[in-house]
Amino acid sequence: LLFAWAKDSAGAVLLRTMKFTLEHNDPKSAARAGTITTDHGTIQTPIFMPVGTAGTVKGVHTKDLREDTKAQIILGNTYHLFLRPGTEILKAAGGLHKFNGWDRPILTDSGGYQVYSLANQRKITEEGATFASHIDGTKHLFTPERVMDIQREIGADIIMAFDECPPYPSTYEYAKQSMHMTHRWLDRCFNRIHETDPLYGYEQTLFPIIQGSTYEDLRNESAEYIARKNADGNAIGGLSVGEPAEEMYKHAAGACAILPKDKPRYLMGVGTPANILENISLGIDMFDCVMPTRNGRNGQIFTSEGILNLRNKKWENVHEPLDKNGTSFVDNQYTKAYVRHLIHSKESLGAQIASLHNIRFYLWLVEQAREHIIAGDFASWKNHILPKLEQRL
Repeated sequence: LLFAWAKDSAGAVLLRTMKFTLEHNDPKSAARAGTITTDHGTIQTPIFMPVGTAGTVKGVHTKDLREDTKAQIILGNTYHLFLRPGTEILKAAGGLHKFNGWDRPILTDSGGYQVYSLANQRKITEEGATFASHIDGTKHLFTPERVMDIQREIGADIIMAFDECPPYPSTYEYAKQSMHMTHRWLDRCFNRIHETDPLYGYEQTLFPIIQGSTYEDLRNESAEYIARKNADGNAIGGLSVGEPAEEMYKHAAGACAILPKDKPRYLMGVGTPANILENISLGIDMFDCVMPTRNGRNGQIFTSEGILNLRNKKWENVHEPLDKNGTSFVDNQYTKAYVRHLIHSKESLGAQIASLHNIRFYLWLVEQAREHIIAGDFASWKNHILPKLEQRL
């Protein structure tokens, strides 16, 4: 794949670093199946991306990510990797792929959400965001240009524009001002990427991010602005910050109606298995969320029959497979009673087993979605499995 930078007749940025092939559309929904090609391999969509905030998916070996969960792409985070281990160490290693031993695609979040979460420790201006490190309190400034440089140094295949994620709820005026600043920051991100080169011999793709809180006119305006950039992929932000699920679905559908059909659509930070299937049906291609690992560490197991909480005493003496329908090696290797014992005893193996199971389940779910999209019966399959996914076992 060759790196190319140009502008079309309307002045839109044309950045070509990856290829998306749309292969199938479900006849009774907006669900679709495709393939993303990057310099580190292909990604079949719809896809779930396990979150490796600090350069690792917590408690999971790279070998297990590849061979057991069958992850095709993982995430890193600019904010966390900038603070630890620092980009000098990452550059010395040859980038994050070399540092953590992951030879498949990586996406990095720009750190905008982490800056948003530091509400009492940051200041946002037109220049960028000044924040205090959650580790040692040191002050740092993230500008769109600096964030692009950091993501160059991290070396992810897909990098995210630096944006402001407004809190929920936000006033209309705040959301509007924030959205326009995010757009101005986006222009600066594209300019900086144009001025710099990738560092490790492969190309990087920049995704813009839609914002606008939960105001339909703002989100539509943002989607139209992003679409005009003609980037190789687009992200939908600000829909995992506490708003009702109905609002999420409404605005995801609105974005998909505006964003180009021939580019992948990434809904950031979402969500439960039910959220993922509903958003696939609206036309979303890419997802990430910390739930499989975070909830797994706390003993919550997602299955095709519902959700079970291994902290509950009812599983204490249940010596049956962790998930008889599961497709991870841990599902029949270990029992509910044993994994409950590990979780209850705060043994790290319990968190590892639960994380592996949950990541594999999420990836199984999107694999099944893809198969049913290709078969043409996704909508009926989704309606059949959805009520079971939300049951409490």
